[in-house]
Amino acid sequence: MAARSPDSRGLFGEAVRAVLGSWPVLQIAVENGFGGAHSEEKAEWMVGAVDQYFHSNADLEQYEVEEGLSGMMNEEFDTIVEDGSLPQVAQQLCGLYAQCRRGETAAVREKIAQLCQKKYNVRANVQEVKVSDEDEGSGDEAAEAMDCEASASISPAVSTSEAAGSSAEPSAEPSGTEPEPDGWTVVRKKKK
Repeated sequence: MAARSPDSRGLFGEAVRAVLGSWPVLQIAVENGFGGAHSEEKAEWMVGAVDQYFHSNADLEQYEVEEGLSGMMNEEFDTIVEDGSLPQVAQQLCGLYAQCRRGETAAVREKIAQLCQKKYNVRANVQEVKVSDEDEGSGDEAAEAMDCEASASISPAVSTSEAAGSSAEPSAEPSGTEPEPDGWTVVRKKKK
């Protein structure tokens, strides 16, 4: 392989920053201060540590990167990552490192731009959840509300029978809301 230029090393550092900056788990940990008063500094340190980890170790395997990220999240942010995102983040980092080593700077820069856009979306979603959390109250109820809202923003809830009978156009509109005894509001759709 060709020797890495200082430019490709700096480009990989930017790629690491973009990947970690668009990782929802890390962003939520930073926004909520899971790492204490210095959460942002820890996230910044993590970018440098991951960059150095790749440059100090030849031919890292994806599982090694996953273990390293998992350990950093656990040690620095008291967070155990169980959402399935570790393999994706590790794969992105390994792929971008390989592209940097091959000199595919245009492709890496394009990916960085895509990830930076995703970063802003993650921050907007985190802020939305925090605002909703403040509206709901405090304690366990607020945590439960945040969990529900975060899940709802990830994917729409469609049952298997509804998905099987749906066409390209929406088949029904909400007919109204009904308060449930437990405080939930149920939105039902009209039947045709």
